[in-house]
Amino acid sequence: MRLIGMLDSPYVRRVAVSLKFMGLPFSHEPVSVFRHYDHFASINPVVKAPTLVTDDGVVLMDSTLILEYAERLAAPERRLSPTGAAEFARSQRIVGLVLVACEKSVQIVYENMRPEEKRHQPWLDRVSRQLNTAWGLIEAETGKGWYGGSRAMAADIAVATAWTFGQHVVADTVRASDYPAVAALVARAEALPEFLGTPLD
Repeated sequence: MRLIGMLDSPYVRRVAVSLKFMGLPFSHEPVSVFRHYDHFASINPVVKAPTLVTDDGVVLMDSTLILEYAERLAAPERRLSPTGAAEFARSQRIVGLVLVACEKSVQIVYENMRPEEKRHQPWLDRVSRQLNTAWGLIEAETGKGWYGGSRAMAADIAVATAWTFGQHVVADTVRASDYPAVAALVARAEALPEFLGTPLD
């Protein structure tokens, strides 16, 4: 399998780390949707990161959909989604909140790329509230262990990749001191070999 995209994307990094946890072999190609647009388009015409090219040549995109496919390849003991309905619903709730946090972080980054006189502060204020609300809800779900119990699973990986990205790009909007449980969980996750071997670019 080929994973296409830069590890400075929380979505690409989420997939890369998850594939390592699942023990699925893949090659990573750090192709940028900005700097290497034409090359990316030659792999995936809609230029969406992450893109996964399966061993059969099928082009998949969107981190959640890619990971649904990967779960079907992984050995049962290496899968990252809980099997029980209640546990799966909680995991999906956390992942959903994480995806909101990622989306809002990216929106802030893009808005701040505009010339200062063209930035829309009410929009930035609204997105910042949504972003902090998402992290507040995740904080409320976070204890001293992993979300899935005895090991890091889908929700833990999603939280860690999103938090690390957010602290890299919007740390002035999301203060680590406001979310100590999340910050502690992410510190544990980032110390694991799968994360250490897949650093944020």
